[in-house]
Order: sequence, then structure tokens, then C-alpha cells
Amino acid sequence: MPAFTFEKISPPADRGPVPPVANKKQRGVIVQILDRFAEARVKRTLKEEKDGVARNRHTSQD
Repeated sequence: MPAFTFEKISPPADRGPVPPVANKKQRGVIVQILDRFAEARVKRTLKEEKDGVARNRHTSQD
């Protein structure tokens, strides 16, 4: 006599069509913060170029 038996499990019943998944995922908080920083940096750079402020970021004394 076998010590154990296998039970046949029936497949899950069809519940109808799958509801559509939303295309746009909710973005994480960190990504939103990084986007804000990037936006501010771009605006600042454009403003500096527009105003004619020329900064030499690499100041070297010879």
C-alpha cells in the first residue's frame, strides 16, 4: 500500500476578460523630487544664459 497519494487539482475557473491595466504608472516620490531639481537647474541655466551672466566655473590662477 502506498504511503502517500497525489491529489489531482482542477485548473482555476475562467473568470472572464482581464480588466485593462492603466498605462501610466504612479511615479515614486524620489523620482518626483529629482525631476523638480532637474527642472530648477534647467530654468536657472536658461536664465543665466538669457541675462548674459557668464561665469567661469573653473577658476584657475596661473
